[in-house]
Amino acid sequence: MFKIQTMNNIAEAGLEVLEKRGCEVGPETAEPNGILLRSADLHGMAFGDALLAIARAGAGTNNIPVADCTERGIVVFNAPGANAEGVKELELCSLVMSSRDVLGSIAYVRSIAGEGEEIPKLVEKNKKNFAGPELLGKTLGVLGLGATGALIANAAVEIGMQVYGYDPFMSVDAAWRLSRDVIHSDTVEEIFAHADYISLNVPYTESTHHMLNAEAFAHMKQGVRIINESRAEVVDDEAMTEALLSGKVAKYVTDFPNERILKAPNVIAMPHLGACTPESEDRCAVMAAHELYDYLLNGNIKNAVNLPDLVLNRMGVCRLCVIHRNVPRMLTRILDFVADRNINVEHMSNKPRGEYAYTVVDLGEPIGEDVAESIRRMDNVLRVRVI
Repeated sequence: MFKIQTMNNIAEAGLEVLEKRGCEVGPETAEPNGILLRSADLHGMAFGDALLAIARAGAGTNNIPVADCTERGIVVFNAPGANAEGVKELELCSLVMSSRDVLGSIAYVRSIAGEGEEIPKLVEKNKKNFAGPELLGKTLGVLGLGATGALIANAAVEIGMQVYGYDPFMSVDAAWRLSRDVIHSDTVEEIFAHADYISLNVPYTESTHHMLNAEAFAHMKQGVRIINESRAEVVDDEAMTEALLSGKVAKYVTDFPNERILKAPNVIAMPHLGACTPESEDRCAVMAAHELYDYLLNGNIKNAVNLPDLVLNRMGVCRLCVIHRNVPRMLTRILDFVADRNINVEHMSNKPRGEYAYTVVDLGEPIGEDVAESIRRMDNVLRVRVI
């Protein structure tokens, strides 16, 4: 039985995945083999030796010390695409709010309550103050064409927008999901030059930090409208404020408010509502729970952010799982070690990801903890499991 510590309120559908499989699940679980969480901050948290994996019931993992986890052989999972529909719908709403002053018009109508029979006249007189352009025929630039970006690009095509998309790391699966009417851009500058609206859907990394800065705004059209469903740090708030004050950016809709941006004009800020639907929360929790359990039970990795995907059907009587650095002869050393003990390899796979790699070997007979400990003592080995 695996022990899973939960943090935050995890959707019941995800908890049931683990509980039905005999796991001990709860916020007070001691010495857990896995952690299932949403937005709880794990930076600075002490991890026990029993911890094998952390699963985030959502897409972003900036609340998890991923680099430290990797060095300790702890796999970090997320749930990519599980909340994409909820985020897409909010982005469509944001596109409309960035064009037409829907919020201001609602506030105005409420302000004239009590005017009685004059209300219809006041509405007709002042409605022009909240008018704005239609989306039909306008150009949308989508930065990031993953699960959410592809959905918003396709939806924008359906409502009659011309859509440019930019993603230098787009996968084959993402390409298949994308409408053929989306125009592929080789550079972000091409997006900036054409777009009346820009949708941010990139993950937050070192390379996307302040992706929208003063230089980026200089390449954009006057009066561009920007939707941020990525992360606050993708936008340089000081540069955005200057762009809003000058009119370069007509409206900025963000799901990531902070003190600086809330002081800027023409900002619509929401409290991280993108994935706040019961359907998204269920899908994220279920996906994360399945990933976590499959790794604990079988050593399979799917949707990890720090190690390669490696899913292998089990054969033989024993499975050896090794997380190690991606260096020459590592695989040979592991296999030689097994062969020297006259143990047959029934099935195996090795996958690299940057500086790290993962090796799974199914063996024809069981091996003891002494063998596992010998492999652990090899240079560049980070974690060894025998399942």
